[in-house]
Amino acid sequence: MAGTSRSSSSKSMSSAKPARLFAALGDPLRLRLVTRLGDGGPLSITELTSGSRVSRQAVTKHLRVLEGAGLARSRRHGRERRWELDGDELAAAQAQLEKVAAQWDRRLARLKALVETD
Repeated sequence: MAGTSRSSSSKSMSSAKPARLFAALGDPLRLRLVTRLGDGGPLSITELTSGSRVSRQAVTKHLRVLEGAGLARSRRHGRERRWELDGDELAAAQAQLEKVAAQWDRRLARLKALVETD
């Protein structure tokens, strides 16, 4: 049983980072921020809140979550911070999704073959 515990613990450790990343993307406002940064980043908090009803404090909180998940980073530019996406983490998320998609494609192909042989 000890081997099973280590194995499942190791597996959960390796999936912790993608889980945090996808949880960060699961919020509609954070997803909008990622889209805005992808379209026009780096952007300041002022630029990110312009034209929206979301407060600067709320945007800052959500950007910190994205930063914690490795999706965004900020840099000091004069008196303000400018936020941008971390392309490496987005590429890792894409790779993870492609891996899951490939697994499902294989499962569906096996199911199709099984159904068609009956």
